[in-house]
Amino acid sequence: MRAPAFWSAAPGVGARLLKPASVLVEAVAARRRARIGERVSVPVLCCGNLTAGGAGKTTLALDLGARLRERGVAVHFLTRGYGRKPRARDTGANIFGRGVAGESLLVDPDIHNATDVGDEALLLARIAPCWVGADRVRSARAAIAAGATCLVMDDGFQNPGLHKDLALLVIDGASGLGNGRVIPAGPLRENPEAGLAAADVVVVTGEDRVGVKVWVEKRASWGMPVLRAWPVMEPSVDLLRGRPVVAFAGLARPSKFFRALRERGVAPLRVVSFPDHYAYRRQDLARLARIALKLEATLVTTPKDAVRLPAYFRRHVTVVGVELAWAEPDAPELLLDRWLEREVAAR
Repeated sequence: MRAPAFWSAAPGVGARLLKPASVLVEAVAARRRARIGERVSVPVLCCGNLTAGGAGKTTLALDLGARLRERGVAVHFLTRGYGRKPRARDTGANIFGRGVAGESLLVDPDIHNATDVGDEALLLARIAPCWVGADRVRSARAAIAAGATCLVMDDGFQNPGLHKDLALLVIDGASGLGNGRVIPAGPLRENPEAGLAAADVVVVTGEDRVGVKVWVEKRASWGMPVLRAWPVMEPSVDLLRGRPVVAFAGLARPSKFFRALRERGVAPLRVVSFPDHYAYRRQDLARLARIALKLEATLVTTPKDAVRLPAYFRRHVTVVGVELAWAEPDAPELLLDRWLEREVAAR
């Protein structure tokens, strides 16, 4: 879906009309938040957000997962697999095969595609084993049985089933909390103060244009750490400078990708936006091909979009990935050091 324009503006007519529905959503979220999650035998780190997409939680999960793997930790990812539609062959097997419908599925990039497991799951599976399933406790148990000694959740911050030993709340520095209202009147998944109270660390991505750090400091009852990180494009983007480019993306905020290209000296002749997690249709691909042919330009997109493209089309698209650059380069390593040391001592 595309986020309504009024989500990022001062509350107006649209937000006021939808306020009754927002009150209901907030109440349901509060009841879920009051539940006590089940603890498992290995440490659980969660990367989540308060808003409906666009903050960079998957990028953070990938960054921390890679750091854990480099330490020799047997890290596994857990994710819901947003938008997936399991195929018939993904039913009826055990959780160490292709998964049981409604249970946990171990992602196999050689077999599964974005329709099967979701686009984010395919990206996570490139770093470490990734389990898809709405029941995070079931996924956690499956991962532990398969040898995981540490779990990283991509999203699930509002999911009450699994206890989080370390909860990182990711907030986009440009959009912040939008209009400050809960879905559908705004982009928030729950009351922001309740979400902040459940977090251990806040990670602000990008330039803090809306005063996220100040907001946290005013509302956190203790000195909650606020870390800063900037999404930066991989060096390969520099090869596109001076070349005619058509950029397209189906993200919560496609404009972030287009702006990042321009900041690296790549000026697209045309940009084409699609909704987040968009399932590209044949007519969409034909349209993109026509635009690129007419402008004699190279098609450019994100890794998240690339995994949703058929192989025949992906071969003709340049993919530019994003990494995190931390304001304090040692901050993520120190965070992991303290967390793992604490968890080892507790267990």
